[in-house]
Amino acid sequence: MYPVEHSSARLVLREIGIDDVDAVHAIYGDPEATAHLSFEPRTRDQVGQIIARSMVSATTEPRDEYCLAITERESSRLIGYARLALDPHQPKAATMGGALHPSVWRLGYGTETVGILLGLAFDDLGLHRVWAARAPLNTASHKTLLRAGLQEEGRIRQHVLVHGAWRDSITYSILEDEWKGAADGGR
Repeated sequence: MYPVEHSSARLVLREIGIDDVDAVHAIYGDPEATAHLSFEPRTRDQVGQIIARSMVSATTEPRDEYCLAITERESSRLIGYARLALDPHQPKAATMGGALHPSVWRLGYGTETVGILLGLAFDDLGLHRVWAARAPLNTASHKTLLRAGLQEEGRIRQHVLVHGAWRDSITYSILEDEWKGAADGGR
């Protein structure tokens, strides 16, 4: 499916483009924004390579990765980057993740973004399961994922190597019937 554009009351998720490099770098190059991510701050060149790869994967058939710009509906300003990647080891399953610019933290955009990604996953792609992982110290992400309807599953010990040290990840998931049930209940 290309191009993808999904929206909510305040946000639009759209295909990432080469013109987005500086805005994504403002997030992925920021030590505060990446403090709880699975990688260290990226250079502008590294962000350009990520976006170029994302643009190629967007038109691959079958498509197995959705790398999307998170923009404010009213201003069209890019405020984040979201990713939904099909899991080659689990049928009808995907992992999701993303990052928002620190200037828009604590506005509910994280929960709204997760909701849009889950709509793409379950309503459009017909997936069965979506999972996510967070750093143990990222309590904001914990609250966001729970508010969006995911359930905490457990801990993957020493899952990622960041800043020269191994870090655990806390995992969450939601199943299609849970998503559909929440929709029926007035999500």
